Amino acid sequence: MAGEIPDLIAEVRTGTGKGAARQSRRDNKVPGIVYGGGVDPLPINLDYHYLLKRLKAGRFLSTLFNLKVEGQDDVRVICRGVQRDVVKDLPRHVDFMRLRRTSRINLFIHVTFENHEQAPGLKRGGTLVVVRPEVELEVTAGDIPDHITVDLTGRQIGDVIHINDVALPEGVKPTIDRNFVIANISAPSGLRSSDNEAAEE
Repeated sequence: MAGEIPDLIAEVRTGTGKGAARQSRRDNKVPGIVYGGGVDPLPINLDYHYLLKRLKAGRFLSTLFNLKVEGQDDVRVICRGVQRDVVKDLPRHVDFMRLRRTSRINLFIHVTFENHEQAPGLKRGGTLVVVRPEVELEVTAGDIPDHITVDLTGRQIGDVIHINDVALPEGVKPTIDRNFVIANISAPSGLRSSDNEAAEE
């Protein structure tokens, strides 16, 4: 199941339109709107520095947030757009969409590897090379896996692990149709050099 869904703190924005938005920016806030979910749109403000820190952390557009607004019920949202200043590239407005528990969304999910000691390739000195520490998956908002697990049992040097080799939780599927590489087990440098010498002989 999903790990901790990060909180996103905001406040209700009083007034709508360009005048209210300009006032928000003068107050060092970034105006935003929360829509969807079968209820009226909610105009909000986010603290400018708080939002900037979140944006710089990355994956803002593919992170599910628990939106906390005083006087409102907590709601799960995902960002659907960040309008930026064309000159300074700084945030000017943010759009969020409310999600029902049954909503399907794309999120980056962490990949964990288990049973290293059961992999002959690693025992021989091979190295696990992780190509994708996270993979983008289509998931249900109410049933988000905390991670997906790659079983290394029986893996040999030279083995390549693709997304189709991984048992995904029910209802979860990759956003990319291609059978992309997640990791491989590469030969230790000493073994590679001896193989090269043997090939030359």
